[in-house]
Amino acid sequence: MKIGFAQINTTVGDLAGNSEKILSAYRKLSRLGAEIVLTPELALTGYPPQDLLFKSQFVPRNLEALNKIADEVDEAAALVVGFVSSQPGPAGRPFRNSAAIIEKGKPMRWVHKSLLPTYDVFDEARYFEPATENLPVEIAGRLYGITICEDIWTPEHLPRPLYSHDPLTQLAAHHPAAILNLSASPFQLGKPVIRQTMIAALSKKLGLPFAYCNAVGGNDQLVFDGNSLAVNPQGAIWQGASFLEQETVIDLNDLTSSLSEPRESMEDLHDALTLGLRDYLQKCGFGRCVLGLSGGIDSALTAALAVHAIGAENVTGVLMPSQYSSPHSIQDALELAENLGISTLTIPIQPAFEAMKAQMQDAFHGLPEDATEENFQARLRGMTLMALSNKFGSLLLTTGNKSELAVGYCTLYGDMCGGLAVISDVPKTMVYELCDWINSQEGPIIPPNTILKPPSAELRPDQKDQDTLPPYEILDGILKLSVEDNLSRREIKEQGFDADIVDWVVRKVDFNEYKREQAAPGLKVTGRAFGMGRRMPLAQKFSN
Repeated sequence: MKIGFAQINTTVGDLAGNSEKILSAYRKLSRLGAEIVLTPELALTGYPPQDLLFKSQFVPRNLEALNKIADEVDEAAALVVGFVSSQPGPAGRPFRNSAAIIEKGKPMRWVHKSLLPTYDVFDEARYFEPATENLPVEIAGRLYGITICEDIWTPEHLPRPLYSHDPLTQLAAHHPAAILNLSASPFQLGKPVIRQTMIAALSKKLGLPFAYCNAVGGNDQLVFDGNSLAVNPQGAIWQGASFLEQETVIDLNDLTSSLSEPRESMEDLHDALTLGLRDYLQKCGFGRCVLGLSGGIDSALTAALAVHAIGAENVTGVLMPSQYSSPHSIQDALELAENLGISTLTIPIQPAFEAMKAQMQDAFHGLPEDATEENFQARLRGMTLMALSNKFGSLLLTTGNKSELAVGYCTLYGDMCGGLAVISDVPKTMVYELCDWINSQEGPIIPPNTILKPPSAELRPDQKDQDTLPPYEILDGILKLSVEDNLSRREIKEQGFDADIVDWVVRKVDFNEYKREQAAPGLKVTGRAFGMGRRMPLAQKFSN
């Protein structure tokens, strides 16, 4: 059973480009001796296509593209490819998440996804009608169970049972030669190991080999990590490349373990953010990016990721000092730029800041300066960066982290300006971990002083983040329990956190939902990110 894994990076809606990727992988794998070539879930349309499905010509054109692919399949190998089919019944959703089985000289056969996830970032029940019966398909003279992503996430591998239907039990009753799975499983920290453990357990339990082909690449806020798998009941495992396209033939009858050392979590995080940033830029048509360099750790990390993603020659850092900027911040920003090899611009904002204060002098007569004037500075920086983005066609990267975004320690139309929030799902404590990891791999790319000095927005004299926020170790611990685990204040306090700090953090998270609603899209890397997958009302009165 020689299975060709086409672990490819597709773009949502690029039917022609995705078709060419599928066929290119198919031809290579067929030449390498594959009997069956397996693609990721919805490889033809890209995942997730969302409301593109409702455009009148989207599904018909994806069917036209499927038929053109079928014409190119040879006698050497079958092709199992993910696509969207129409659901012609008088009731139910209009489409199905499907896989086409294509063999030269035989009628094309379709199977449909049974378990449609509607949680976290998934909303498949909005579009697709589920299959209610699962039967194996004969391919190249053997029976195979064809499943699509969630179909193999059985009750014991989910936080709670979500489905009454069990596709694997139905398929296993017919004694197929193997289970094949087309997947588009998004990355989050720790998930590759969870998948591997789950599929190995299923293979042993059912006594069947599994071939699992996952998508790779960034599509908007989601990053797909690849890590395709072949597993047999005896526990042998082959795992594909992480965060890279790969085309490989694996014989399920002659499988031996070929696992390398487990990857470090920071390596996974780095590669996920780099891939997500690169694909967002390229798939949106940008060749360059621009970002503000404050001398702080968040902008340093974002700049380093951008250089890794698209090269130093395509990254511009902008220093925008004010009267409150410390000399070491400017020095740290310039040292970072030199280490990374990126070009910089220095555009002081103090003249514009003084002009803005003068403009508002009469309106603010008799009132003390406060956060309003601090926000002038952030918004002048945002306007400066947006002007550079517009003039030179560069995507502006925002540099705020998850901890700041959670409690609103950021300025609308200021430091929140931009087209992609690269580290908006990375807590501050993890920002430090990732910077340390980058320096351990490449030498002191991020200046030591940037890592060691107390973080500061530098919007007033001698300002420190900890003047306003709890220590980041405490803040991030509370945020994990509140935002990702959905615990109440009482439950968080019972874990030993100070009651007043817990109350303050939870209030800030709730109050600042309106800011996050207007934030740039970010890259999801944790169990629950702000943005896609987290839906909170803005006008609400519930206190948890």
